[in-house]
Order: sequence, then structure tokens, then C-alpha cells
Amino acid sequence: MEERIIQTAKEVAIKAILKAGQLAKEHFDNVTDIEEKDNFGDVVTEVDHKAEKIILDEIMAVFPDHHIHSEESGDNGVVSEWLWMIDPLDGTNNFAIGLPVFSLSITLMYRSEPVLGVIYEPLVDRLYTTLKGEGAFCNGRRLQVKKKEEIRKGTIGWVQGHIVQNDKSAVGLRMHVDTSFKRMMRLWAPTLQWCMLAKGDIDGIVLYNSEGDDLYSGVLMVKEAGGIVVDFDGNVFEGMSDEPYLIACHPEYKDHFLKVVKEGLGVLK
Repeated sequence: MEERIIQTAKEVAIKAILKAGQLAKEHFDNVTDIEEKDNFGDVVTEVDHKAEKIILDEIMAVFPDHHIHSEESGDNGVVSEWLWMIDPLDGTNNFAIGLPVFSLSITLMYRSEPVLGVIYEPLVDRLYTTLKGEGAFCNGRRLQVKKKEEIRKGTIGWVQGHIVQNDKSAVGLRMHVDTSFKRMMRLWAPTLQWCMLAKGDIDGIVLYNSEGDDLYSGVLMVKEAGGIVVDFDGNVFEGMSDEPYLIACHPEYKDHFLKVVKEGLGVLK
């Protein structure tokens, strides 16, 4: 029963995300309606709302009894063991200024664990899909987290929540990560960084208190590509968290990343 639901959900999610992605692609570099949606400078565009409606309509037509939480519309209030998490435009700030770094993300959770992740990068037509226990793929090609000979020469993704801003601990850790590796990148489109790690294009992610509808598709993508996702104490990250502090990398680099994070937070001198 659960497997059948997940397989159907995958078909629905792919159909929805491709349709919404086409809309985002058509409107890219031609955004006319941009609004600030909080006190931290985060923005929303008409494309966020239109893409979200496309995705919600497709999902609700097949799964009207499922719980859904979406970036702009919020919660549908349905009580269910199944939870859809939707970010119709991850990287809206980039999209709004004509920077072609954004994606769309759909996650299906079952009993608070991600079982399906679909991420679409419409400008380059990259469709990422993952099912729990079945691997991660980009346009049908299996993904695998890669091991770098010298991790200090690696490229590391940094992700922080909007509410973090210039929190002293976050700034200190961010600076330490930046100087401990060859390069630290901040895309402001977290799902793309998770996909890049799963593909082996970057070598790790440090995430500081960034929970949202874009998180769990990426977490599942990396795990299914052979990576690990742990908290700052080294515990395997499972389920959901309101305030996640995470490290994602190749399993062999767990201790190195934990050391770098603890140094950055002032735990190790």
C-alpha cells in the first residue's frame, strides 16, 4: 500500500514540478511583481504563487486527504501520516534579480521521514529524483557523493536560515569554514547545493539553523547518493527538526567536518 502511494506520488510530483518549472523558465528575467515578505529581506514574486498553485492543484487532485505544507500558502490543516513539503521557487532572491540559480522542490514525508524528493532546475532541464532506499538520480543518471583526495581543497556549501542573519556564532563558524577549505559557496538556493553534493560537484555542506520546505528533499538526495547527514554532535540526522544544525559529506570525512565545525564554534581551541 505505502509503496504504491509513493510510486504514484512520484509520478504526480514529476508532472507537477515540470509544469511549474516551465512557467518559471518562461517568466525568468521578466519579473514585474516583487514583494518583501518578512523583516529579513526575503522576497516573493508572482511566479512563486503561480508555480505553487500548479503544484498544489496536481497533488490535491490525487491526494486530497494528505497533509500539505507549502512555502507561500502554508498549511492545509489536514491530519495525515503523509506530509507534502513544497518550495515552488527555491532561490527567489536570485530569480528576482535575474540570477539563473534557482530550482523547485517537492518532498513527500511519511511519519516525519522523507520518502520521496523531486527537485527541478528548469533553466538547464535537470530533474533530480530520489526514493528512500532506491538511490538518487539526475535525468535518469544515478548520483554518487564523491571522495576528494584532499578535503581541505574541497568546495563547501554554506546554508543558513533567514532568521540567522549576522548571529555571532554563525558568523564565526562561516568565516572558519571559509578559511578551512578551498572555497565556500552560498547560493541562496539550498536545494541546488544538496544536489551538487549528491552529484559530486561539491564536497560538503554546513547548514546553520535552516529549516524549511526546501530541506528534506535535499537531505534524502544526499543520503541516497551515499552521503551522510549528521548534526553538529555527529549524530545521524533523522526525522524532522525545527532548528537543524547539520553537516553533509562523504562518510569518510565526518570526523574532519566535525572538527572544523567545533573549531568554528569555539568548542575546540
